[in-house]
Amino acid sequence: TGIFHFSSAHRSCVSDRAKYNKTTEGKMPVDLLNPTPESEASKHKLKRLVQSPNSFFMDIKCPGCFQITTVFSHAQTVVVCAGCNVVLCQPTGGRARLTEGCSYRKKVD
Repeated sequence: TGIFHFSSAHRSCVSDRAKYNKTTEGKMPVDLLNPTPESEASKHKLKRLVQSPNSFFMDIKCPGCFQITTVFSHAQTVVVCAGCNVVLCQPTGGRARLTEGCSYRKKVD
């Protein structure tokens, strides 16, 4: 007759919310504006706080003649050393696999 009655389920839901607000005191369990480097590295490249690619250019040192060759990290062709014709890396579905004995470093701008 125009008067609303709340069920006991609604009352318990309201009391649960009140308990939650008191215990968390307005703090989020994770800081969304300052994520840890580990959590950023594990995220997809488009879902990071600042979008950044997973690929990079690298200098690979040939184990035989120690000549340095610049290679893309996700190379889709076999890369051969120009000096001694040794295979430096082989393509896979994602990143290129370095030949055993090859060392690399990321290129800096």
